[in-house]
Amino acid sequence: MEVLKALRERRSIRLYLNTPIEDDKLRRVLEAARISPSAKNRQEWKFVVVKDEKTRQRLLPVVRERKFVVDAPVIIVACATESSFIMPCGQPAYTTDLSIAMSYMILEASELGLGTCWIGGFYEDQIKDILGIPENVRVVAMTPLGYPAEKPNTRPRKMLEEIVCYDRYK
Repeated sequence: MEVLKALRERRSIRLYLNTPIEDDKLRRVLEAARISPSAKNRQEWKFVVVKDEKTRQRLLPVVRERKFVVDAPVIIVACATESSFIMPCGQPAYTTDLSIAMSYMILEASELGLGTCWIGGFYEDQIKDILGIPENVRVVAMTPLGYPAEKPNTRPRKMLEEIVCYDRYK
């Protein structure tokens, strides 16, 4: 699939079919994260794949009662295994690295006919407790993963001229 076409057609999915994801498709989504770039190639991440229905249901209050998240057959939780490396620009590398990895996974999922929805609104301490994630590891993002039961319309986007300037910030 052409990259811009994939980017234009991808949607955040909030309604999933009750259909299991084939192991090879799940592996391809996870492989997309594995090969994504990271600062200094540190790859300081771990992805918790939550397939167990009881565990997914326990996450419902943690994702602020967003039922669609736990109704998907898989939830992927993106974790930073180290958080001490600060890039020269002053940003912690792990947030950028995991954002790139999540984006790669989301695009591969879309290519495979699977739906996702980037979730950043959750209670980190509760996720850690439920999934046994160590205290020193950060949960950066998560996404449900499954076959879409909806096809949302395109959301409006600003014009390129509104978000781009050349040579100086204007």
